Amino acid sequence: MEELNMEQTSNKLLTQANNEKWVMASTAAGFSLENMDIMFLSFALAPIIADLHLSGTAAGWIGSITNLGMLAGGVVFGLLGDRIGRVKTFSYTIFIFAFATAAMFFAHSLSAIYVLRFLAGIGAGGEYGVGMALIAENFAANRIGRLTSVAAIGGQIGAIFAALAAAVIIPHFGWNALFLLGIIPVVLTYFIRQHVSESAEFITAHAQAQAKHEKIAVSRLFATPRLAVQTLGLMVMAIVQIAGYFGLMNWLPSIAQKQQGLSVSGSSLWMIATIIGMSLGMVVFGTIMDQKGPRWAFGIFLPGSALVMFAILMAHTSLQLILAGALIGFFSNGMFGGYGAVISRLYPTEIRSTANSMIMNTGRAIGGFSSVAIGFLMDHATLLTTMGCLAALYLLSFAIMLSLPGIRRLQAN
Repeated sequence: MEELNMEQTSNKLLTQANNEKWVMASTAAGFSLENMDIMFLSFALAPIIADLHLSGTAAGWIGSITNLGMLAGGVVFGLLGDRIGRVKTFSYTIFIFAFATAAMFFAHSLSAIYVLRFLAGIGAGGEYGVGMALIAENFAANRIGRLTSVAAIGGQIGAIFAALAAAVIIPHFGWNALFLLGIIPVVLTYFIRQHVSESAEFITAHAQAQAKHEKIAVSRLFATPRLAVQTLGLMVMAIVQIAGYFGLMNWLPSIAQKQQGLSVSGSSLWMIATIIGMSLGMVVFGTIMDQKGPRWAFGIFLPGSALVMFAILMAHTSLQLILAGALIGFFSNGMFGGYGAVISRLYPTEIRSTANSMIMNTGRAIGGFSSVAIGFLMDHATLLTTMGCLAALYLLSFAIMLSLPGIRRLQAN
């Protein structure tokens, strides 16, 4: 009997370890393919502007409409993730953004691009919250910061792939052909459905919520005044994070191409340096968060992001430009995985997917307008003014972070 119990325990631990590996592999791959899609737009933006004769403002709306789709998808799929399960929902989101991205091959007008980017955003918007919930429910709390950062690094691998693909495909086949690669994520859904299962934590919480007839709704994020302040504060922080990230990633390649005289191929190499900086930043941020708490991690990276916004102004050679890009990437996007870790610890299991999706996709929807704002500023103002506005946003986020009691309590843990 004792040997049987030991064998059952061993099999259970083996199954759990195997599921943990597949959770990390699938979420990292999902974020990688999602970010690949986002970066396709970044590298295709300059050719799209030239091909369709767009103003900076009109081009900026392409990224912003994508982020509005992310908000819609985040609300719908965040709730579905809490109601029907993480694994099913995760695979549905991948299908949607994969097919919408590949359909960009047939887009030859601005209106068609707007529609398809909105649909791609719907799929991508649901993926973040579900993926972060999967990680939070399969690993110990003191590892979540590093592991969500590892998953976010997967996104940077997708960005590197996009940079290399853009350098090869756009000059020879045009920007439309680049988006055909968006069909690749469909393959991932097979492996997710075969190898990833729901966590015991989710199954238990879901059963308890059904037994108590608890409503899974966005309104639960604002159930008390204190909870409402926390949710709104995190939304503002997410808005700043996304404003910096999407604004910079959508426009820095174009800035490099136009103001620094780089080709699409040259700017792709520069973006790879920026992405490597982001990945290093994520590793450092996640480690600080797990060891010292989120106040320390955000307290270093938010002011650091404000300072490095001006680094690109001092870059006058290719080497300086590469170093400036890596430095901006290190601070501005090193924090990305940390938001999922913080949100996952601040909200209960039964609404964790909804909380992650709603907070981060509100950030994407509103922060995504930075693409429009930066496009407008690039048309009418100087690069110094643009970077100064972004720096001010990071300092605002820093002040909000210090004021949130929930994050203070996580610091004590």
